[in-house]
Amino acid sequence: QVQLEESGGGLAQTGASLRLSCVASGLIFSSWPMGWFRQAPGKEREFAASISRGGINTSYASSVKGRFTISRDNAKNTVYLQMNNLKPEDTAVYYCAAKNGPDEYVYWGQGTQVTVSS
Repeated sequence: QVQLEESGGGLAQTGASLRLSCVASGLIFSSWPMGWFRQAPGKEREFAASISRGGINTSYASSVKGRFTISRDNAKNTVYLQMNNLKPEDTAVYYCAAKNGPDEYVYWGQGTQVTVSS
């Protein structure tokens, strides 16, 4: 079965950096566009970033553009989210997801907690 496993979350101070990783199994990773989402306490889950199958095309939410970078290594079945200049409002559970079709993310990881202190 398909599994997505995130790692790399933790506690960081304002202005620090973290890199999240998501390892996929059970699917042909290079065939799937991937995305990162996040859910802050008391809020709905929101889109953060996405990347095309080959890694050429990326998209970002305005709230993270210029600070976060999504990338992938298809040889390692892994998608990354490099997060720089972290802010307290980046505190959330971060999820990776695999995309099937124009806007449908069908497989999700369990999430990794990121907490940014001021």
